[in-house]
Amino acid sequence: MPFSEKTFGLINSLASQAAVSIENSLLYQNIQNLFDGFVKASVLTIEQRDPTTCGHSERVSSLTVGLAVVVDRIASGKYKDISFSNEQLKEIRYAGLLHDFGKIGVRENVLVKANKLYPEEIKYVRSRFDFIKKSLECKYLEKKLSMVHDKKKVDDCLERFKEIDNELREELSKLDAYLERIEKANIPTILEDDLFGELRNISEKVYQDYSGAECNYLTPYEFNLLSIKKGTLDEKERHEIESHVVHSYEFLKKIPWTKEFENIPDIAHAHHEKLNGEGYPLGIDTDKIPIQSKMMAITDIYDALTAQDRPYKKAVPHNKALEIIGYDVKGNLIDSDLFDMFVKEKVYEIVHEDR
Repeated sequence: MPFSEKTFGLINSLASQAAVSIENSLLYQNIQNLFDGFVKASVLTIEQRDPTTCGHSERVSSLTVGLAVVVDRIASGKYKDISFSNEQLKEIRYAGLLHDFGKIGVRENVLVKANKLYPEEIKYVRSRFDFIKKSLECKYLEKKLSMVHDKKKVDDCLERFKEIDNELREELSKLDAYLERIEKANIPTILEDDLFGELRNISEKVYQDYSGAECNYLTPYEFNLLSIKKGTLDEKERHEIESHVVHSYEFLKKIPWTKEFENIPDIAHAHHEKLNGEGYPLGIDTDKIPIQSKMMAITDIYDALTAQDRPYKKAVPHNKALEIIGYDVKGNLIDSDLFDMFVKEKVYEIVHEDR
């Protein structure tokens, strides 16, 4: 029995709707692939800008998603009513991948600064000490020449020359020791008080330049940088590094996110905030920090401590890293409940498998 025209019409309508549905699905998949490609390209851009943190964004993303899954599964304590859908987990993943994108707005020499003085600056200090050594050699050579020209002292010249050579060796040894202390202070370990005192003493010593003007062994700028107690950055450089969060936020806010991803800029923006309001860049306290950002704060610190590719510091062992974060928890900087879940559920093992 042939189909009626009405049936044909219904079938055509159904086929049209199916075609539209399939086309929309393919279009959505293509958009999703395009967006994934964009995110991967953005992460690659960050890592090429700062090769020392290669893999950091991916690891932070994986750890934060892993912690979110644990929070969703355990659902206890003050987070008992918190749950994350698949879309929200994807939102966290993208926020983790893009949380440091703003580093492209930070000067490269500051971003990858490995020691307190930049390479050309410590090279200049070494050259200055070479000049001081040569000046001393000339000074003691002049002493010898003056003795040769003083006929009254010719007889004891050889004996006096030995004394002059010994004096010169002592002076040169002192200079080598000074430079050794400077080189040690330049490395980003915690600066001890004794070494700080030695640096001050060195900086106050003077030499004469080629024109005869008196100059300090260390300039005030060099002394201030070498006197940094911890790390490699002075206050100005630290503020510049911290500005990467603002750069990230401003970049991410310009992207026309769909409804399910609209929180990505805010999550990335708050990942350096502290519960007591002493974080940056907003200085907000715990009630205003998204839970996603609180989780990312833990994973970001953990990965930064345990990363083995940072030129300015040695990797901290896993247990020591947890101990350090524990101090932040006691200081009301990091969320205690989230950190307990991170430790008890061994979320950190997600990245240990990749290292």
